[in-house]
Amino acid sequence: MTSNNTRSLFFVSFLFAASVASVARAADAPADPCSLLPAATVSTTLGGTYGAPEKSVAPRPFANTVQGTDCHYATADGRHELLFRIYFDHSATEATELHARLKMFFGSGSTSAAVGDEAYFDRNHALHARKGNVRFFLSDGDDQTKVSALGNAVAGQL
Repeated sequence: MTSNNTRSLFFVSFLFAASVASVARAADAPADPCSLLPAATVSTTLGGTYGAPEKSVAPRPFANTVQGTDCHYATADGRHELLFRIYFDHSATEATELHARLKMFFGSGSTSAAVGDEAYFDRNHALHARKGNVRFFLSDGDDQTKVSALGNAVAGQL
């Protein structure tokens, strides 16, 4: 009898420890998600001088999902713009499922990208990426190599 109680206690303790470890690995949203992509990094990578991002709320992609943050970067003359959209989902599993669902809409004709855990470029050359429980999108409609570099800069901080 004692042996069964000990095993049960061990099993419950193991499950608790595993769930705590999983939560600890999930990236938490910083106070300012736009800080993950400083304007200086955007300027250096894309060329030109980009100002500080204008932050706004990004829409939920589906009902009962998290809201995200939009960070709009622009050059002083307004000729070049970059959109950085980021979502911090509750878990990596949720982020993976949402990334796959969104790829069904935006991923036709897509090419894979080496950013984070999984990523692709849509037909408009925008990067859709996921790392852990974080999904993000970068669009400047120009150079995929430069956008990948920005994506890797963000992924490196998560």
